[in-house]
Amino acid sequence: LDETADIAKAARDIVDGAGFDNNILCIAEKEVFAVSSIAERLVSEMLDYGCVLLSEAEADKVLKTVLKPTEDGSYVINRKYVGKNAADILRAAGVDVPGDPKLALARVPMGHPFVMTEMMMPVLGIVSVRDIDEAIEFAYKAERGCRHSAMIHSTNVRNMSRAARKLNTTIFVKNAPSYSGVGFGGEGHTTMTIATPTGEGITSAKTFTRARRCVLYGDFRIV
Repeated sequence: LDETADIAKAARDIVDGAGFDNNILCIAEKEVFAVSSIAERLVSEMLDYGCVLLSEAEADKVLKTVLKPTEDGSYVINRKYVGKNAADILRAAGVDVPGDPKLALARVPMGHPFVMTEMMMPVLGIVSVRDIDEAIEFAYKAERGCRHSAMIHSTNVRNMSRAARKLNTTIFVKNAPSYSGVGFGGEGHTTMTIATPTGEGITSAKTFTRARRCVLYGDFRIV
């Protein structure tokens, strides 16, 4: 997100996309990079929309519960918690939480396991960045060359275009939840698991070509 985004709408969109089916879909928002000038407001809006913000100590408890370190310094997921409700994950980690939050948010630095590990559970790392350039660069690193899917929230067309070119993902959604990239309120046919270059979903076994999809919600739409 950059400073030109509709923050209230972006917050709802991210929660809707990342919270859908407890974040198990590969297209879902897995981490957020927000320009520091709007990051606090974004988190506040997300809390109003049914999320909970973890303290540093609570985030560490969750990390130790849902991720396992490997010998090379990376992490693998504890499959027991894939697709589980946020409340179930938090309680398993010893974090007391009221109600049934849609997502557990954690303010973390770039490189944190919540950013660099695809967890497929409703735990979302949020990274504050200096500007859109740093946001794009961090997003590129977090994508790890998969060229899978990405989202941006901005009203600056140039920023959207720069991010699209740098990330070079099969699905790129602008100003909407991630699932707009698979036909829910956006363009394209519905496919819940896109497995981009492998022959399923967007890339079909019939063609074995990598179709591009670039979705812009709101502007440049007649209806």
